[in-house]
Amino acid sequence: MQALLWPIVSWLLREVVLKFVILGAIFLLLTVMVPMAVGYLGPWLGTSSLTSAFTGLSSGVWYFLDFFNLGYGVPLLISAFVTRFLIRRLPVIG
Repeated sequence: MQALLWPIVSWLLREVVLKFVILGAIFLLLTVMVPMAVGYLGPWLGTSSLTSAFTGLSSGVWYFLDFFNLGYGVPLLISAFVTRFLIRRLPVIG
């Protein structure tokens, strides 16, 4: 009977428990580190320089930005790049 249960127990320890511990540690690390990083980077993250950069654009440039609908496309591309990065880096998914 012990010979039948040992492969199941070793598989559970190797696959399930180890992955649970690793993913739990990653989750805890991210829940602690992300608010700390936002707190440290908060004073430098501002929209005033970005607003002043966009006010310097001429009407012809604004026409093409609106024509190609960059207000919709740029956030879509950024989220696609972030998703691709996460899928390739996570050991469980990629």
